[in-house]
Amino acid sequence: MDERTEDRKREKEIFFFVDGIKYETEHTVLTGAQIKGMIPNFNPLYSLFLEEPGDEPDRQIMDDTSVSLEKEKGGPRRFYTVPPATFGIR
Repeated sequence: MDERTEDRKREKEIFFFVDGIKYETEHTVLTGAQIKGMIPNFNPLYSLFLEEPGDEPDRQIMDDTSVSLEKEKGGPRRFYTVPPATFGIR
């Protein structure tokens, strides 16, 4: 592979963050299951959320939810994980 081809490939690389950790892919759309599959030792009991811009509520990403990873006005997509609710457990 020549240098120009390598540069073009790098330009097309898409990245996003989960819990502050950067992940890279060549795909512009991934499902929740694919994103979770990229996270080492992901706890399947945890939920995945997409940070939405401004005052919009963050969105839970289910395994079958497709998410565009194209950069928005605020930059790359940012996700975070949430453990299962433990309210009322003693």
